[in-house]
Amino acid sequence: MQKRNVFAGPYVDRAAHLRQDSAWFAGALADASSRVVPVWNSRSLIAYGDEPRAAFLAFDEIPPERRSVDTLVLLGRVDDASFFACEIESIEPPQLLDGARFEDLRLVASLLPPEEAGLLGYARAMVSWQRTHRFCGSCGATTLPAKGGHVLVCTNPACRHEQFPRLDPAIIVLVSDGERALLGRQASWPVGRYSTIAGFVEPGESLEDAVAREVLEETGVQVDAIEYHSSQPWPFPASLMLGFTAHAVTHAVHLRDAELEDARWFTRAELAAGAPLLPPNQSISFRLIEHWFDAGSERPLRDFHVTTPWPQSR
Repeated sequence: MQKRNVFAGPYVDRAAHLRQDSAWFAGALADASSRVVPVWNSRSLIAYGDEPRAAFLAFDEIPPERRSVDTLVLLGRVDDASFFACEIESIEPPQLLDGARFEDLRLVASLLPPEEAGLLGYARAMVSWQRTHRFCGSCGATTLPAKGGHVLVCTNPACRHEQFPRLDPAIIVLVSDGERALLGRQASWPVGRYSTIAGFVEPGESLEDAVAREVLEETGVQVDAIEYHSSQPWPFPASLMLGFTAHAVTHAVHLRDAELEDARWFTRAELAAGAPLLPPNQSISFRLIEHWFDAGSERPLRDFHVTTPWPQSR
């Protein structure tokens, strides 16, 4: 069985059938086993003991005004407990638990149990969506949450437009000619870091068309034999990364837009020697590089790889 990417997996029963059940909600809000996943300034609460873990709160540990159907987002059920996302709105990070602090999830996800990383990513994505859709896109009136926070309804009686959570599909691809992998870098990344080619899918475009277009636009290389590998939710803020592999038809690299500072071919020997610096191992970009590397190497890439996190501004 293929290993799941970080943030992916059946870590929660989303319990969509309960999102409109007011009686169930009342019971869940009174249930001492229910837990809150707090999000502050797009950051997740992490508890530090022997190892980092996601920190979940009881209802009496969040502000009273946040303990309602209108301010909580139902994430679902985990081990017979109900979990809700809650945005904590304050200028300074609140001190909610001893030994816990709010962290950028991109920096700590790989250190957490996979199911906890997935739940934190889900909460972060829902809070971000609600924050950026407080007004109706049709008439400009304010919106109010419904269906457990998974719908935002326009308050204008003449409109009543409903908004649902949206994802931005993006392709990410490992291009190879068999013995070499094509990697690029953005100027904002740490010195020496290279990664796979990626970009957003445009309207009216298939995933395969997006792969071929993005590689050609960013590197000037033409590809064929495009094959799906895996996907990864990437809640920064709302992407779904769709991973592919592709074969290079041409090899000359020409930077055709301003997306990349550099792009070049790397052999397995170069990657094993630590050049270039690769993306963090919680990313699907690393998984794609790893998939290609391990297929032609006696030793796995993780024997050589040293990871560093993405810049926080990414």
